[in-house]
Amino acid sequence: MMGSVSEIVRRSSSRNAKLAKIPLGIAGRAAVGFGKKLVGGDKQQINAGLNQKAAEQLFTVLGELKGGAMKFGQALSVMEAAVPEEFGEHYRDALTKLQAAAPPMPIDKVHRVLDQQLGTKWRDRFQSFDDTPAASASIGQVHRAVWSDGRAVAVKVQYPGADEALRADLKTLSRMTGLFSSVIPGVDVKPLLAEITERTEDELDYRIEAGNQRRFAAAFDGHPHIAIPKVFASTPKVIVTEWLEGTPISALIAAGAQDPEGTRAQRNRIAELMGVFHFSSPELVGLLHSDPHPGNFLVAADGKLAVLDFGACAPMPDGFPRVLGEMLALAVAEDHDALTRLLYEHGWVIPGRTVTPEEIGAYLRPFSDPIRTDSFHFTRTWLQQVAGKASELSSPEMKTARALQLPPEHLMIFRVLGGSVGILAQLDAELGFMNLVRTWVPGFPAERAS
Repeated sequence: MMGSVSEIVRRSSSRNAKLAKIPLGIAGRAAVGFGKKLVGGDKQQINAGLNQKAAEQLFTVLGELKGGAMKFGQALSVMEAAVPEEFGEHYRDALTKLQAAAPPMPIDKVHRVLDQQLGTKWRDRFQSFDDTPAASASIGQVHRAVWSDGRAVAVKVQYPGADEALRADLKTLSRMTGLFSSVIPGVDVKPLLAEITERTEDELDYRIEAGNQRRFAAAFDGHPHIAIPKVFASTPKVIVTEWLEGTPISALIAAGAQDPEGTRAQRNRIAELMGVFHFSSPELVGLLHSDPHPGNFLVAADGKLAVLDFGACAPMPDGFPRVLGEMLALAVAEDHDALTRLLYEHGWVIPGRTVTPEEIGAYLRPFSDPIRTDSFHFTRTWLQQVAGKASELSSPEMKTARALQLPPEHLMIFRVLGGSVGILAQLDAELGFMNLVRTWVPGFPAERAS
């Protein structure tokens, strides 16, 4: 047994106390800031200071905790490119740190999990096992080892009590969505938390992740540009996979910020490979990899894109839904009359609400730049503009948004699309987006009508 009831209660109370400090701390600083304004302090400078301290506290707590707090933080980190310039580099720095490793689990706990999952003679299955973790994630950490046949492997071990921590964090975070929206302008966290909660149970069973990864590895076996680690063994709390060396996408993003032109060709190539991977997977694998953040993609030594972490995958046995291709084709053609009819027919309009073709056209306009040309340059500036439009509560477009809903069967697709666009903007990359659509999305014409 991982721990007594009292230990679980103690850990849960400690985590809740850390999370609870976030709104209390921000509220206290807001009161101090209000007092400074009353005595004539510079409002812009005071607000900037409050924003910086709020962001630092928020992201420090999320980074220290594993479980749902770190998972939520990693999901937010993908959208750091959408944060407006005026909110400062502290947001970007703090969000980017959430892609890095969490504090490691003590090695005696790692050995205990391996004893329980692989048997007390688990060392016989390895030639060697490195007790120093190579990476830490939201619910587990990775150790490098050498399999019995001499192959280098990654051994991912789930943290004891990760299930209780994950569920408790998500419950606590769901009560703080208003706070997150105020600290991170333009990001709606409610659907993000709902989606993470929805897939929680699947991610806690590494056998499900192993099954997903085996399917991806088989489908992309021999691919000239994309590499998926093979699976050697799996249990509910441990998974052993092929070890792949590579440079994290986050390092490529950082290099691009320092030398935009020097790394542009490589960033564009990686963006294209990520696009090929996401767009082709539903047809080739029957699954969509649904955890897009830079920590899950590496540039291998041979130039291939290596993809990691298959705990979150959406089943798509028939590939992308045809209706999405049909909708996109109508959006490209600006046939908003037919598009609006399709939205009504397929449950995109909330029952009892009404939207007009003119309203749909105006609503889509800020998002439609990538579909106007075969190739589009995704930048932070563009994404900030889109996020800004999407967060104007009093705008006519927001009124239209409140009449629309995303059908549950399409939720993960748009989650992946949003996360991928965030990474593309971080990469400052140009991508042949529409060429990928024509190749892999049914319902969209193979050639654009003249």
